[in-house]
Amino acid sequence: MSTFASTIPKIRDALQATFRSGLTRPLPWRQHQLYQLARMAQNERELICDALQKDLGKPKTEVLVNEVGSIVERAVKCAKQLPEWAKTEYPDVPDRRKSWRPTIYKAPKGTALIISPWNYPMILSFQPLMGAIAAGCTAILKPSELLPTFSQLLEEIVPKYLDPNAYRVVNGAVPETTKLLELQWDHIFYTGNGKVARIVASAAAKHLTPLTLELGGKSPVIIDSAYDIDLAAKRILWGKCNNAGQICVAPDYVLVQRDKQDELVKAFQKHYNAFFPKGALDSPLFGSIVSDSHYKRLTSLLSRTKGEVVLQGRTDAARRRLEPTIVKNVVDGDSLLEEEIFGPILPIVPVDSLQQAINFVNARSHPLVLYAFSENESLKQQLVSETQSGGIVFNDTFQQLAVSELPFTGVGESGYGYQFMKHTYDTFTQLRSSIDMPKEAEADLAMRYPPHSEEAVRALTAAVYKPIPASRL
Repeated sequence: MSTFASTIPKIRDALQATFRSGLTRPLPWRQHQLYQLARMAQNERELICDALQKDLGKPKTEVLVNEVGSIVERAVKCAKQLPEWAKTEYPDVPDRRKSWRPTIYKAPKGTALIISPWNYPMILSFQPLMGAIAAGCTAILKPSELLPTFSQLLEEIVPKYLDPNAYRVVNGAVPETTKLLELQWDHIFYTGNGKVARIVASAAAKHLTPLTLELGGKSPVIIDSAYDIDLAAKRILWGKCNNAGQICVAPDYVLVQRDKQDELVKAFQKHYNAFFPKGALDSPLFGSIVSDSHYKRLTSLLSRTKGEVVLQGRTDAARRRLEPTIVKNVVDGDSLLEEEIFGPILPIVPVDSLQQAINFVNARSHPLVLYAFSENESLKQQLVSETQSGGIVFNDTFQQLAVSELPFTGVGESGYGYQFMKHTYDTFTQLRSSIDMPKEAEADLAMRYPPHSEEAVRALTAAVYKPIPASRL
């Protein structure tokens, strides 16, 4: 059920009033909310799994591992580490300025808007919210309208666990989101695609609202011909099969040495048969495509490719089922390279050298993640030095999301801003600088007041004439 658009400003105003009241400031209160979030994920896991099965056809184990378990673990860790994150800092300064008591306070930004997507709705809704809670912000959570069962469930269970004076769920589609974006916020956190991100960014700019954009893009895989092709295929296929490829960090296409392409294809076929002995079409371990429009988009991409389909995935339009499909000999300009695939289709692009692979990647928008399979340290360093991406992962796919201590971010078209644990806390926190000048410092400050003597001018401009060390090039 949608939230009435006319009530949205009142909800925002109420959350701002709560923030100004100071309710969210005490650390024990924030820790309690984080523990409550963990309890919600744990206690309501069956309802969450059922809702995502109904909306997305998501396998229960996948939901428990990648969404529910991650929320429980990270919310508890956030609560435990929060006192350390929130400590006031006293930077080291020259002795003559120590009496000024330079201080950095960790201040919550205020009232936040979190707009989450449909593909991993649990983790991508509550991971940003964790940071907002930890920072002491109030927030509105706007889940995707493509998940009616899950979104309605959130509206029902969130107020049972989190303080409704501080955290609210707003449901709806374009009209409700438009109304939300008309309002002023202290931070907006959007996860989704670049087209909508531009609308969000334009709306945020009207109020000079700080913004985090977690987007996607075509995340490539580069395989060093010296690497174990069989193992690379196994790990790539596993990453591609998560949520039927509907995740921003899914391997989007593979760049492999031309003479290794057929070996890679055979390895993909071998591991697909091992993962799904009876195929993925009816497997409870493989998800469905989210909507008819997304299903048609994927099948259209396949119908227009000039590549050679070497692992033909079966389809079932009525159930929006599409098995993993591998296409080899894909070249620049092919339909499968037009946009982020966001589904279980994996094109293979043969190349003649590592440099050609690097040039191919660099000719496109910066991806959210670059995957590379190699044990050659100089090759790894070359990729780090000569490419740009939000993250770079060696010798695996998808698993980097398990390392919550690492910042997760995009660059350029794949987004900007950071999240995961302390990095999400930092996103919703203002570093508020301060000094406290003592009366006793007045003698040292005397030279700053006009008129300036020659001695005062020399002292005040001393930095201009400071010796600069010679460069060592």
